Amino acid sequence: MIKALFSKLLAPTEPVQEVDVQLASAVLLVEIMSADHSIDAAEQMALIMVLSKLFAISKSDAETLMAEASAKAKDSVDLFRFTEAVHKRFSEAQKFQLIVGLWAVAYASNGLDKYEEHMIRRISDLLYIPHGEFIRAKLIAREQS
Repeated sequence: MIKALFSKLLAPTEPVQEVDVQLASAVLLVEIMSADHSIDAAEQMALIMVLSKLFAISKSDAETLMAEASAKAKDSVDLFRFTEAVHKRFSEAQKFQLIVGLWAVAYASNGLDKYEEHMIRRISDLLYIPHGEFIRAKLIAREQS
């Protein structure tokens, strides 16, 4: 009886759906945008620009992707499935560009917030970005802001 109960509890109920890499990247950017618990127009514009550049998409497509990512981020309880999708499908150069984009969104508001920096650090760790590259991305984004 106990064995049957555990078998039922441990049996997968639904297959885990893979997340589209563009959506996963956009969710990570949205997480940075909302890490300091305030979202302003400068951050939204920076996010749209990062998505446009990263995926070579139009501004309107980037706005649509941002809206979809915002909804997905509200329902999310962790970052792992999003970072996993990016880690599996992005080259090292693409991951680096995403980290630069995360910093760009963080710097777009009224300075860098400690929660934004902490979140970028966590995402970088989950993407296996070396610390030196993490710092280099930060410096590039700071120079461009």
